Amino acid sequence: MFIPLRDENPTLRFPFVTVVLVAVNILVFAVGAFSPQGVQQSVLRFGAVPYEVTHFLSLAPGARVPPLLTLLTSLFIHASLFHVLGNMLYLWIFGNNIEDALGPFRFILFYIACGLAAGLTQIAATPGSQLPMVGASGAIAGVLGAYWVLFPRARVETLIFVFIVPVPARIVLGLWFVAQLLNVGLGGGVAWFAHIGGFLAGIGLILVAVRKRTRNAG
Repeated sequence: MFIPLRDENPTLRFPFVTVVLVAVNILVFAVGAFSPQGVQQSVLRFGAVPYEVTHFLSLAPGARVPPLLTLLTSLFIHASLFHVLGNMLYLWIFGNNIEDALGPFRFILFYIACGLAAGLTQIAATPGSQLPMVGASGAIAGVLGAYWVLFPRARVETLIFVFIVPVPARIVLGLWFVAQLLNVGLGGGVAWFAHIGGFLAGIGLILVAVRKRTRNAG
C-alpha cells in the first residue's frame, strides 16, 4: 500500500479552482448515485467510448451527448465512491500548488487540456474499445506531472503499509508513473494509457508555461 495523504508545500493563495473541481466532482457523483437510474446511467450517457469517438457515432440507445463532447463530460463522471474519493484525494493534495503556480484561469485551462490529452491517448491506444471511459484521473495525472516538474523536493506524507513516511514528491510521483507503465497490459477496466498521456501532457504544458514566464520576466 502506497498512498499519499498530504504534502508539506504551502500555497500563497486560496486554491479556489481546486476546491470547486473537488466539489463539482463529488456533487456530480452524488446526483448520479441518488438518481433512480444510478451511477451506471451517468457512465453510459457521459462516458467517452473510444469506438464512438473514432467513428463519430453513438451506439447507446436514448439521448446522449455527442461523442466528441464526452471527452469533456467524462472528466466529471466516476463509477464508484472509491473512484471519486481516490481521484479527489490526489487533486486536493497536488492541485492547490499547481493552481498557485499557474493562477486560477490558466490552471483550469491546464486541467482541461490534460484531461483531453489523456482521453485522446487512451482512444489512440484502444480505438476499437466500446467500454465507457470516465473519471478525472487523466486530468489529475497532468497535475501530478506538473508537480513532479515544479516541486520535486516537496515532502509528501505517504502511507506505506501501516507507516506514514515523508517522501520527496519526485519519488512518490515517479513511482506512481512507473506503476501506470507496468499496469498497461493488465486492463482491469482502468484507462492506464490515459494516466500516462495525462502525466506526460502535464509535464509538457508546465514546461512551456515556465519557459514563457521566464522569457516574459527577462
